[in-house]
Amino acid sequence: MDVIIINGGRALAGTVATSGAKNAALPLLFSSLLAEGEHIYRNVPRLKDIDSTELLLRHLNCKIQRTGNQFKVSVNRPDSLVAPYDIVRKMRASILCLGPLLARYGKAKVSLPGGCAIGSRPINLHIEPLRQLGATIDIENGYVIAQASKLVGDKIVFEKVTVGGTENIMMAATLARGITVLENAAMEPEIVDLAHCLKKMGARIEGEGSSVISIKGVDELHPCEHRVIPDRIEAGTLLISGAITGGDVRVENCVPADIQALITKMRESGFDLETGQDWVRVKACDEWAAVDIDTAPHPGFPTDLQAQFMALMTQARGTSVITEQIFENRFMHVQELLRMGANITQKSQVAIVHGNRGELSGAQVMATDLRASACLVLAGLAATGETVVNRIYHLDRGYDHLEKKLQQLGARIERHAEGSI
Repeated sequence: MDVIIINGGRALAGTVATSGAKNAALPLLFSSLLAEGEHIYRNVPRLKDIDSTELLLRHLNCKIQRTGNQFKVSVNRPDSLVAPYDIVRKMRASILCLGPLLARYGKAKVSLPGGCAIGSRPINLHIEPLRQLGATIDIENGYVIAQASKLVGDKIVFEKVTVGGTENIMMAATLARGITVLENAAMEPEIVDLAHCLKKMGARIEGEGSSVISIKGVDELHPCEHRVIPDRIEAGTLLISGAITGGDVRVENCVPADIQALITKMRESGFDLETGQDWVRVKACDEWAAVDIDTAPHPGFPTDLQAQFMALMTQARGTSVITEQIFENRFMHVQELLRMGANITQKSQVAIVHGNRGELSGAQVMATDLRASACLVLAGLAATGETVVNRIYHLDRGYDHLEKKLQQLGARIERHAEGSI
């Protein structure tokens, strides 16, 4: 198992480009199951979660051809409509095959998913809406078993905002009879990207990007070509790498509007940020002030940037209050930051961060989930001495060679096989 070693204390500078968005690419790849034939996706990041998706698609009789960041999916009728535990356990997003398989073939058997242990993400937010569309669903021996001769459109009101649930039901509804209306739908950019791709396939969708999405079912869809949007979470992480080191970093191939909540908070803290059509630049700041954040569904502050922002606040002047509103276990990085000398008090879903620039020192730390691993890398960049981040397979699930991009900016960061150091 690899580890990442960081020797901190160097201001990062230069230009770096983001990869395609993990959280957009995954539902896009699963949406290919809605139409037999060859689909082509571009700007697909190289990630462990993409590898897991490829494995599941191959199991479902798809032929995959990957060339660089291009991903060709040739969809054929599956020999089996089972998504097995051995594959699904590696990645929670595997549940996104449920809606397409059910809508296209009338049945599906999908293992209950695994993934990061950051909190409860109830499967009922996927299951109950599908039942409303006419599916019969049972859970037996750790599997979701769904059947429906034909899904029928209905009004779905999500009890809480759910990105995965919105994606799954939107995909299923494209082949349902009649009109499906999703209320309290997720508004994330990745939802909009999925809707745009589904429209290219022949779907009839309106309202994506708002809390009410309307889908008029069609008899069949066809393959298409689509380019994955840039990864806003990676863009935010790279911006924070420049900020936390007192550097000057320009992040390209990004959509500034998609990370506006982060940009606003960084400016409030005292950073100078410039934005263009597809880039954001953060400039050196001698001292920055502590600011509070509350995570919230888009367009609020992303839960996927909470850990990284906490690392930044450990170096701020003053005390910041970070409130996690989305996942109940998303403060597991706090204990690791404490090992590095951070001054943080956690009370349930609230972390009080007493900032002091220069207080972090290198240590052996362990990544507990995807975004926590990025947080620890950022903390290592700002720390004195050597930081060793263990269990970085989490990082590889969602970042396309992050250490190489940080090296481009001058970071002293290397990947090593465990036991080789």
